[in-house]
Amino acid sequence: MSTKIDLKEAISIGIGGMVGGGIFAVLGLAVALAKGGTPISFLIAGFIALITSYSYVKLSLKYPDRGGTVKFINQGFGVGVFSGGINNLLWASYIIMLALYASAFGSYAPNLFELTSNKVIDTHVYASAIVIIATAINYYSISVVGKIEAYAVIIKLIILLSFVGFGVYGLFGNTHLEQLSPAYWESPFKLVTAGMVIFVAYEGFELIANAAPDIENPKVNIPRAYYWSVLFVIFLYIIIAAITVGSLDFNVIATAQDYVLAEAAKPMLGKPGFTIITIAALISTFSAINASLYGGSEVNYEIAEDDELPKEFTHKLWNQPIGLFITAIATLVLVNTLKLESISTAGSVGFLFIFAVVNYSGFKLSEETGSKKSIPLLGAILCFTAMIALLIQQYSVNKFDVFIALGIIAFCFLLEIFYKKNE
Repeated sequence: MSTKIDLKEAISIGIGGMVGGGIFAVLGLAVALAKGGTPISFLIAGFIALITSYSYVKLSLKYPDRGGTVKFINQGFGVGVFSGGINNLLWASYIIMLALYASAFGSYAPNLFELTSNKVIDTHVYASAIVIIATAINYYSISVVGKIEAYAVIIKLIILLSFVGFGVYGLFGNTHLEQLSPAYWESPFKLVTAGMVIFVAYEGFELIANAAPDIENPKVNIPRAYYWSVLFVIFLYIIIAAITVGSLDFNVIATAQDYVLAEAAKPMLGKPGFTIITIAALISTFSAINASLYGGSEVNYEIAEDDELPKEFTHKLWNQPIGLFITAIATLVLVNTLKLESISTAGSVGFLFIFAVVNYSGFKLSEETGSKKSIPLLGAILCFTAMIALLIQQYSVNKFDVFIALGIIAFCFLLEIFYKKNE
């Protein structure tokens, strides 16, 4: 039996990583920030992801390693305080993504079944419960995680592509279609920053790097897996954003911000459409939590293996790396203390910073990897500039979100400095 990953499976890893809970969690947020220009914001974020995927292609071909991003940063900067701090940030960003997915699950679930008369309490109960269930599954069997992921990718893509089909048909003659015209767009700066707040919806392509050693015919299949998955998701997100803005009044979108994709199915398919998309959201966010818990614990283990965190993190608890338990506890804390926008901003800032560093690694190692220097350099500049723009925009709207994001980055570096000093 072949243990190699073929092209179709490699692409599904990329698409599954991106079309996880991200689009369900951040679509309403994107419309609130960009209004009629939401599809443009998704295009801008997608363009940065596509440029970054070039660095990932070249680094994955030269340094195929299950450590993925961790390996690339260590190759580019050597094992030290800087690379350790960035790798800690990668682990923290996984935890933030988990909180984002759990928060989305908690927002959609009460629409199917209310536990109490209080929506806020229901959201927190559902969000916490799904993290605990997914953690239990990860402890029970990693192969079950893989099976859930394989089926979930197929189910959510069938439902989302059906939504696109019905949605495009439903746009004809819809009175809200004019909301997509430039008259309803926010300023160019706001379109960029809206794209950056929702950048978390694209970060999942980096999971292909972890599978790189197992991909068959890597020279041909690794580039195709990255580029095709990112391009497919860009088109999917732009169409979904256009359908949402063209189907619903902005006031309706604002009211249903946390579960807007389900609301957008109502004009074409009524209550059954709302229910089907809600179920798709629950399956997607659950599978994303499952996979990210596994990925987060693996990243934590890799960092400890590379001596950038204490060796205690390589210890096992109930036959799994201890990082799995810590990741789950940290997720429960975040999802019950922060708002969705704070979580999304922190996640996007984290991944933009990480991708800027990976792009710069690609630039530094361009002679070894045989890549054009200009593309990784452009990627590094774009990611870093986008991160700064996001921080400036959020600072003018919500200073707390900026302090949270910067505080997490500072904590990751201080943790590394403290460890290296006391090693």
